[in-house]
Amino acid sequence: MGIKEKIPFYDSLVIPYHISKAAVYGVAKGFPAKHLTVIGVTGTNGKTTTSFMIWKMLNNAGLKAGVMTTVGWGVDKIHEQMEHMTTVDSKLLNERIKTIANSGAKYLVLELTSHAMAQHRDLGVPIDIAVMTNVTHEHLDYHKTFERYRDAKRKLFKKAKFGVINADDPSAKYFERDVKKYITYGINHGKLKAEKVKLRPDGVEYYTSDGLKIQTRIAGQFNVSNSLACVAVGRQLGLSDKDIADGIYALEEVEGRMVKVDCGQVFMAIMDYAHTPDAFEKLLPDMKKATSGRLIVVFGSAGGRRDPSKREPMGEIAGKYADIVILTEEDDRDTPGDEILEMIAVGARKNGKKDGENLIKILDRPSAILEACKMAKKGDTVLFLGKGNEKTIERAHGIDSYYELDEIKKALKKVVKK
Repeated sequence: MGIKEKIPFYDSLVIPYHISKAAVYGVAKGFPAKHLTVIGVTGTNGKTTTSFMIWKMLNNAGLKAGVMTTVGWGVDKIHEQMEHMTTVDSKLLNERIKTIANSGAKYLVLELTSHAMAQHRDLGVPIDIAVMTNVTHEHLDYHKTFERYRDAKRKLFKKAKFGVINADDPSAKYFERDVKKYITYGINHGKLKAEKVKLRPDGVEYYTSDGLKIQTRIAGQFNVSNSLACVAVGRQLGLSDKDIADGIYALEEVEGRMVKVDCGQVFMAIMDYAHTPDAFEKLLPDMKKATSGRLIVVFGSAGGRRDPSKREPMGEIAGKYADIVILTEEDDRDTPGDEILEMIAVGARKNGKKDGENLIKILDRPSAILEACKMAKKGDTVLFLGKGNEKTIERAHGIDSYYELDEIKKALKKVVKK
């Protein structure tokens, strides 16, 4: 037992407000989640993909399920998530859950953030199965310490009937304490493990430790972990091995996550939402191995009050695995863009990247994307990271409309025409 953490003065004022707000809207909508079997998914990375895998698996098995994630929500048709947040405020949350329940769905896959749980937005939402993908360095601008960030996510497990926990994550032991019944999974540790893993440009293939063959159509070793969590959920819900394997394979892509963009160019172009050191560490080594030519990475880091301590580590990881690093804006808000890029560049230089050669700064994001496409050659892979499915970009003067996929396509078409 550790020393009980004192609640900061600000939180002592704000938390009661959030609790009251969640209670009011929950009552107003009749706490609609009580009619559903709710699978809550939390973690730093992988929440959205894991949520969509579970949703796809359930519907593919004939179990009508709704989903609410960063990129969209719905049952049969996914509505675009326009709000610049993962878990919407308690009013909208209850409204959408009620819509899903009224559609005849019996299951809900709900992506939950540390912010949402710290603010009790999920008040009145019973959790049948809680899933933890991982817990790494993120959102310390809000939570102040890693421990408070981790413990906000643990709230999901304290109210859950069953837990699905990534045993490869150092924080797994804390989540295990919070739920009476659980299963652990992982590539290296856990009761449910992945064996004979094969990584391909178009997906992953492996066998679970109890003999089930799993194939995904989304690339990256991290999708071994994401799909293992999905297997564990399927088993807990009583699905057959065929329903589980077929359901995971049925998911072709998730908006903004490892999206391959093909406009006839001779190199590979991939857009992904990766924006943390952990996500970089999981993604870049795999992409480096899968690339016969050079790996070119385009990214930035959010400004404003967002956590600045992740910038240098991201630069260091990119500098280690990428042949060319192009730094650009990513929701700079009121923080000078050049300041953000320099903080990232410090890390890239630690792994030998040199300014103007293989370390390039282009603050305007569309221009950075075009430059990356111009320099790419046959056999190269270009990764565009950090924005994913988002439909806006936040700059000092305000919020502008912006969609990364459109900008990548524009740039690729200009290159192909030449």
